[in-house]
Amino acid sequence: MNASNFVESVDFTLYLILGIAVFFLVGITATMIYFLFRYRKKRNPVATNIEGHVGLEILWTVIPTILVLIMFYFGWSGYKPMLSPPDDAMEIEAIGQMWKWTFIYPDGKTVDSLVLPVDKPVKLNLKSPDVLHSLYIPAFRIKQDVVPGGSNRMWFIPQKLGKYDILCAEYCGQLHSYMLSSLTVVDEATYQTWLKSAPDLSNEHPGLTLLKKNACISCHTLDGNRLVGPSFKGLMGRTETVIVDGQEKEITVDRAYLIESIKEPNAAITATYQPGLMTPYKDILSDADIDQIIAYIETLK
Repeated sequence: MNASNFVESVDFTLYLILGIAVFFLVGITATMIYFLFRYRKKRNPVATNIEGHVGLEILWTVIPTILVLIMFYFGWSGYKPMLSPPDDAMEIEAIGQMWKWTFIYPDGKTVDSLVLPVDKPVKLNLKSPDVLHSLYIPAFRIKQDVVPGGSNRMWFIPQKLGKYDILCAEYCGQLHSYMLSSLTVVDEATYQTWLKSAPDLSNEHPGLTLLKKNACISCHTLDGNRLVGPSFKGLMGRTETVIVDGQEKEITVDRAYLIESIKEPNAAITATYQPGLMTPYKDILSDADIDQIIAYIETLK
C-alpha cells in the first residue's frame, strides 16, 4: 500500500528516467572504452578521415527525441492530476512562516502538525506571511511552493496509516532546517476523536499562546539563550543598544518600544542582530493581542 495516491506515478516516472540515464551512461562509457582500444595509435598509426553517415545521424537524433517525449508524457500524466483536487476534498489552510508550519482546519482548530483520516482527499491552501517556503511531504511524493501574497494549493489522498515527515524544501532563512512538522494518518474514528479534542490551555498565559501561534518563539527564546532575535527573558526594562537610521543609541526597553518592535520591527534593530528577518505584525496582531504578548513578556524575569 502506497502512502498517497501520487506515489505510484511519481516513482514510475523516476525509475523510467533513471533507467534511461543508466542505460546510456553504461552504453556510452562502454563505447568510449571500445573506441579507446579499437582506434589507438598502435593499430591506426595514420589517422583516417571518417565521412559522415546520414542514417546514423538521423538515428541518434530521432531516438533521443522519442525518449525525451516518452519521459515528458509520463511526467505530465503524473503531474496533471495534482492540479485538480476533487470537489469533496477537505480544505485545510497551511501557513508557512519563519520557522514553523501552522494548519487551520475547517472548524477553526489550529495545530502545528497534521492529523488526517485515511482514504479521504485533502486539499491544502498554502499561504506565507513572510518569505518563500515550500511544503514537502517526501513519503507522499508531493511538494509545492508557499509564496507570500500567492494562493498555491496541493492535494492528496492519504492511503496508509502512519506518521510522516513534513519539511520545508525552500531555503527560508537561518533556521530553515528547524522548520519540521509531521502528518499522522489515522482511521476515521480516531480522527473524529482527535478533531473534537482541544489542547488544555487553561493554565497557559494567553500571551504565550499568541507567541506560539505566530511562530514568535521560533526566533526569540524564553530562557535567555540567543537565537535569531533577542530573548524575551528579562527583556522588559533592560538597556539595549539599537540602531536607528544607521545610528547607534541606547534605550531602555519599555512598553512603547515593544509595541513599535512588533508593529515595525525594522525601525530600531538591536545591535549585533540582523535586520530584515522579522515581518511587520501591525496587520496581523490586534492591539489587544499585542497587550497580551507584552503582559506575558513582563512575567519573564
